[in-house]
Amino acid sequence: MAISLTLETTAYTLDQLLALPEAQIALAGRSNVGKSSLINALAGRKKLAKVSATPGKTRSVNFYRVEPYNFYLVDLPGYGYARASHEERRKWAKLLEHYLADCKTLKALALLLDCRLPPQKLDLELASFARGCRLPLLPVLTKADKCSQRERAARQKEWQELLNVKPVLTSSSSRLGMEELWRALAAAAGTEANGDAAGEPEDGIPTMSD
Repeated sequence: MAISLTLETTAYTLDQLLALPEAQIALAGRSNVGKSSLINALAGRKKLAKVSATPGKTRSVNFYRVEPYNFYLVDLPGYGYARASHEERRKWAKLLEHYLADCKTLKALALLLDCRLPPQKLDLELASFARGCRLPLLPVLTKADKCSQRERAARQKEWQELLNVKPVLTSSSSRLGMEELWRALAAAAGTEANGDAAGEPEDGIPTMSD
């Protein structure tokens, strides 16, 4: 049984963000963390999520329906993009804070973290805010293929000590960690993904095991 990921709706207002009754997992990360590439890797498709050459350009919230498990991955705008205006950053921060705090069907926050970088202030602040909302965290280390095995292990341990949750190591280009991430997402959403489904995206491209 294959997992499919389909862009179903795009939201711009708080009412739109809170409207869907199905379980949701939010995806958040800095504007250059590789979020769109990760979504495409999870889907086994190259162009489901648009990968912009300009970090922070996307300002909408995209809802991807996950079937057959009937929950949504919610792609939040990247944060930390310096060229966005102060007013624009303030507006989006307020909207997303309300979403994280008030969405009753939001089950967890998947926090995307660049494996090449030490813990960043904005990432730690978002993790702290989510915890203040009693929202479970699912840390995801991206771009792990660009690090040595030793560097991956050290960064994973560093974040585990900070968040008390072991991050999932991933690479969109090599597909490292996709099976493990699907299992973690499904578990966080309150569904059950068996090993066959988690390893078989909709177009049949196999995932890579750790």
